[in-house]
Amino acid sequence: MALKVELKPGERFILGDSVITNDDQRTRLFIEGDAPILREKDILRMDEADTPCKKIYLVLQMMYLASDPAQHHALYFQLVDEVLQAAPSTAPYIEAVNSKILTGEMYKGLKEAKKLIEYEGTLLKNAKIS
Repeated sequence: MALKVELKPGERFILGDSVITNDDQRTRLFIEGDAPILREKDILRMDEADTPCKKIYLVLQMMYLASDPAQHHALYFQLVDEVLQAAPSTAPYIEAVNSKILTGEMYKGLKEAKKLIEYEGTLLKNAKIS
């Protein structure tokens, strides 16, 4: 079964190692195969990874897109350890991400990492108020 991707004018997405940009009109694509796909709304650029949990998301994104995700494991575990030491309450979110990674569901791991980023935002907001 093909994956249906609908793109807005000018929207970009990553397909494998390629960045694809839509023209000036709405487009519907049907993609068959196993190449990793990331829509623009799910892409985190390096300069946007300005918090520890966003850095975790960025490394997960690199793992998802890489032909050899293992090359990013050491950095991922280092970042996770740092976040857990600084904020132990993030453990359930990190466990959810790790669960998806271990079952080979990297894209779903990215979705779980977005929840981690949201939680981090709450923690940072509360820290500024105190």
